[in-house]
Amino acid sequence: MAEIVGVVEALWRYPVKSTGGEQLDAVEVDERGLAGDRLYAVRDGDGKLGSGKNTRRFRRMDGLLRLSSRLGSRLDAPELLDPLGTPVADPNAFLRAYLQRTDVELAREDAISHFDQLPVSVLSTATLDWVRRAVPSAIVDERRFRPNILLRTPPGTPPFVEDGWFGREGRLAGGAGLAFVRASERCAMTGTAQPGLPHAPEILKAIAQAHDTRLDALAEVSRPGRLRVGDTVVFA
Repeated sequence: MAEIVGVVEALWRYPVKSTGGEQLDAVEVDERGLAGDRLYAVRDGDGKLGSGKNTRRFRRMDGLLRLSSRLGSRLDAPELLDPLGTPVADPNAFLRAYLQRTDVELAREDAISHFDQLPVSVLSTATLDWVRRAVPSAIVDERRFRPNILLRTPPGTPPFVEDGWFGREGRLAGGAGLAFVRASERCAMTGTAQPGLPHAPEILKAIAQAHDTRLDALAEVSRPGRLRVGDTVVFA
């Protein structure tokens, strides 16, 4: 008998890596993930991608999370929005002035993936509600954790329920399949200020103490298909 995991409450896509995303009613998924997700990034002259941290592939660029992005249906070019939500006419010129760097540009993904880890992040409302209880001083919603799917789980579901999904495949009505692998390791971006969400470093501290900085379920796309708000996720 199929086991119901939850119902898709919200879908999020982040057309430009490390900026705020756009909320969708439905979206296609393929091997790469949600269509258009992290398809673009801010790239510097060394080929590193704008992020909230410094690594071999990424360059910390403070302020990106105050921006947002959205895509048209053709995925041919993202629209970049400033901190007030106003579309930017020339993204490259705006980014160079905003970041005070002359070597940055908006770049489409090529041979180097824009994903930090795996392509799809799923967060349960049970875990999100736990964060709200654990850090009552902070304003918390799912944007802190940048999931692709916020999943409404049944009443009484324990926090970090996602840990029990690893090694299993979730199926959705639109034919998509998600193979759950592991959790994201969270960083300071969870508490970084963004529109409507002030700086809150205590969020990461709470997750570190309770769950070793891990939160959500990362998945690979096992079957292409369509995701819709309201779809039920089941384990076959």
